[in-house]
Amino acid sequence: MKIFSHFLQKTLVVLFILFTSGAYAQNYPNGPVKIVVPFPPGGTTDILARVLANELTKKWGQSVVVDNKPGASGTIFSEQLTNMPPDGYTLMVTATHHVINPSLYKNLKYNTRTDFTPISLVAGVPNVLVVNPAFPVNSIQELITFAKANPGKVMFGSSGTGGANHLSGELFKSMAKIDMVHVPYKGAAPALNDLLGNQISVMFDSIPGVLSHIKAGKLRALGVTSLTRSSALPNVPTISESGLKGFEALAWFGMYAPPQMSPDLLKKISGDVVAALQSPQVKNQFSEQGADAGNMSQAEYAKYVDAEITKWAKVISDANIKID
Repeated sequence: MKIFSHFLQKTLVVLFILFTSGAYAQNYPNGPVKIVVPFPPGGTTDILARVLANELTKKWGQSVVVDNKPGASGTIFSEQLTNMPPDGYTLMVTATHHVINPSLYKNLKYNTRTDFTPISLVAGVPNVLVVNPAFPVNSIQELITFAKANPGKVMFGSSGTGGANHLSGELFKSMAKIDMVHVPYKGAAPALNDLLGNQISVMFDSIPGVLSHIKAGKLRALGVTSLTRSSALPNVPTISESGLKGFEALAWFGMYAPPQMSPDLLKKISGDVVAALQSPQVKNQFSEQGADAGNMSQAEYAKYVDAEITKWAKVISDANIKID
C-alpha cells in the first residue's frame, strides 16, 4: 500500500508539472534547491558542485545547497534519483563514473541512457600522459614504437580498475594497437609515487595532480587527453594531434535530474546553469582546479552523454574489464 501511495504521489506531481509546465518553469525556483553529489566531501566533484551552487544561489535568489550521499561509485544515489519527482528541486552533479558504471556493473537497477534527464556539462578536466624521465621515449609516437617493439613490457599505473585513468590507458592501447600492462593501485597517490620512483613507466593522471612534477622535471609529459591543448601545458601536444586522431579521455562532471522533466522546466534550468558556468567567477574558480567550465547546450550534452556511454562500453568490452 505504501509503495502504491508513493507511486501515486509521484505520478500526480509529474502530471501537475506537465500540465502547468510553462507557469511552473517561469516561477522556478520558489524554494530551496538541493544538488546531491554521490561522493564524499572534498573531492573534485564536490568542489565544483559547491562553486556552481553558490553562483546559482545568487542567480535564483533561493538557497542552493550541496548534499553528499556517497556509495558504490555513485550508483546508490543515482538509483534513488530515478524515483524522485522531476520538479527541479533535487538535482545531481556526478562524474565520469556515471557513464562508465553501466558497463562495469551488470546489476544496476536503472538504465543510464533513459532513466535520467541530462541537464548540463558542468566541467571537463583533461588528463595527461606522463612518463618517468628515465624511460627512453620523448613523444607519443616514440612510446607507441617502443611498446610495439617490447610487447607486454611497458607498465602503466592507475588509481584503480575501472577508473578514468585506467580507461584512458585502455583506450590508448586500443587506438595505438599496442600491449601495455595495467598496474592498478589503491588511489592515484601510490601510483604516482611508483612512477616517480621508476617502478612503473607510464601513467595517465589529472593535470593538477602532476603539474608540479612536470615543471620540476620529475616527470615528462607526452600528451594531453583533450582534443585541444591545455592552457596549463600549452607546449604539450594533444594525443589526438600526435597521431591518434580523435583520442579524447576527459574526467568530466555533469548535472542530471530525474526522468520525465517537462521541456519548459528543462530549458529553464539548463539555460540558467550554463549561464552560471560562464560567469567569470565560476570559470576562474574552476580553472584553479584545472577544470574547464562546460558550455554545451542541453541537446548537445544529452548527445555527449549517450556517446560517452557507447565509447566506454566498447573500451571495457575490448579490454575485458570486470568488477566483482
